[in-house]
Amino acid sequence: MATPSSSKAVATPDPKDVHTNPRGIPQAPFVDKVEDYVTSREDVEPTLRRFQEMISKYQFMESNLQRRVSGLDEKLPDIQKTLDTVRFLQTRRPGAKKSAGDNDDDELASDEDDDENDEGAAIETTFELNDTLYAKATIPPTDEVHLWLGGRKQIRAIILTGAQANVMLSYPIDEAQALLEQKLTSAQTTRRNCEEDLEFLREQITTMEVAIARVYNWDVVQKRKEKTEAESAKGSSSKGGADEPDG
Repeated sequence: MATPSSSKAVATPDPKDVHTNPRGIPQAPFVDKVEDYVTSREDVEPTLRRFQEMISKYQFMESNLQRRVSGLDEKLPDIQKTLDTVRFLQTRRPGAKKSAGDNDDDELASDEDDDENDEGAAIETTFELNDTLYAKATIPPTDEVHLWLGGRKQIRAIILTGAQANVMLSYPIDEAQALLEQKLTSAQTTRRNCEEDLEFLREQITTMEVAIARVYNWDVVQKRKEKTEAESAKGSSSKGGADEPDG
């Protein structure tokens, strides 16, 4: 038999008291004392339902973050490859500065002469049109590149001078390099944050699963107590009736 519900409400944390991680994901409540959340068996079902809803929300966030990480894993190599291309073009510009080590190293003198001869020379290369489609190109010396922003591959360098496309912006090489470095750093930071959030979410899901188990076990114990009390009361009643003297 269920005991009467207490006037004490099921514990619900004040939003102001809820701790969050740096990205605002709320921390799951740690159920140390079940009595802080349920005061009778009538409170068990709504409490379990509320805890399960919290798990569902955490799992939804986890799924979204996993998709975001997958997208970043595709995006990062493309940004890095584009940045490497821009850096290479930077070194092939007429008058490009060499490092002090290159200028001081006698063993690389011949290589430096070759580099000087290559300054201003066109570059023969192939570039990717699609995943399995490449084309040959001759790239003249250039001080700018066109970056295609957006799409499946978020940033793609169009290194052919004067190349045109519907979604494309022209940048001086220095600005393009700075932009790509900023995009790369931002994407790497975002991915690290996503990994931290995923780990945090797994911990919260585990915490809520433990909370559900504790509330469920508490309910089982209460059922046993009520059954024992009912059997004791029934036994006492039967014994009392048997001990009554005959009239």
